[in-house]
Amino acid sequence: MIRTLLLTAAGALHTGGSELIERFHAEPESRIWIDVQGESSARERALLEAFGCHPLAIIDAQKDNRHPPKIEAFETHTLIIYRGLAAFDPDLDYHPQQIPFFIGERYLISLHPGRAMSIDRMLGQNGGALLKKSPGHVALRLMYLSAGFYQESLTEFEARLSELEDTLVENGTDTLMKQVIGYRSRLLKMRRLFNYHQSITRSLLTAECDHLPHSNEDTEHAITDVHERFERLYSLTSMYYDICGDLIDGYMSLSSHRLNRTMQVLTVITAIFVPLSFLAGLYGMNFAVMPELGYRYGYFVLLGCMAAIALGLIWLFRRKRWL
Repeated sequence: MIRTLLLTAAGALHTGGSELIERFHAEPESRIWIDVQGESSARERALLEAFGCHPLAIIDAQKDNRHPPKIEAFETHTLIIYRGLAAFDPDLDYHPQQIPFFIGERYLISLHPGRAMSIDRMLGQNGGALLKKSPGHVALRLMYLSAGFYQESLTEFEARLSELEDTLVENGTDTLMKQVIGYRSRLLKMRRLFNYHQSITRSLLTAECDHLPHSNEDTEHAITDVHERFERLYSLTSMYYDICGDLIDGYMSLSSHRLNRTMQVLTVITAIFVPLSFLAGLYGMNFAVMPELGYRYGYFVLLGCMAAIALGLIWLFRRKRWL
């Protein structure tokens, strides 16, 4: 599916499909945003080559989520490979999709295999107004909106993490621990992703880009907004990652403490029964000459001694607070 937004030299805005591309080429002062969703690689390549996009940029754009987010400037256009969202929920089950942006002086081409929420919203709202400023503004706004979806789900996850923290302290289980470890793994991947995006926006802030010029005050503000949003996302994921790590360490400490208490009780029980087992073994040898065997009350005396030893050890362990 190809969706286009054409801004003519007269300021008229038209929406449609691939038929507007010919009109764009026929009007030198017009601007266009072409969104390509789910088209074949051959169709995408033909479209990009028609706009004079660099062959290496086309190869990078068609690597199917195997290329990390990046920015690269070419003579006629700038390529931004952005990692957008196909789905995301408060449990951090997210499915990213690669969205390359080809930003030229008069055009923006976005590619993505599936539905992109930020692009759908932009096409239905103020895409035309931003296209009047520049095609680069549209790309920056798309990244800003997409980052907003990340932020909304991360904010919801914060409440879930708070509940999980209370549950682990009160009644932690291995199932909850496994869930926290899963969250920590996903947060690590997201933090790496946001770090890539921070690098993109930092490059835009520090280095001059022909198709996103700093001389345009609106463009500079838009770049700053996107950078700040990704900084916020990176700091949130880092904070949640640390919290999950603390929960894991806390649970392991509690489990270790409970194990130590159990082992302490077992050790005390063993210490009590060792001398009793020794006496039972000593008088269970059944040698012919044992003076105590002929004593009428020997059995009861031995039981009394064993009881006294056991009670004495229990008193001692309680005094030392081992029980």
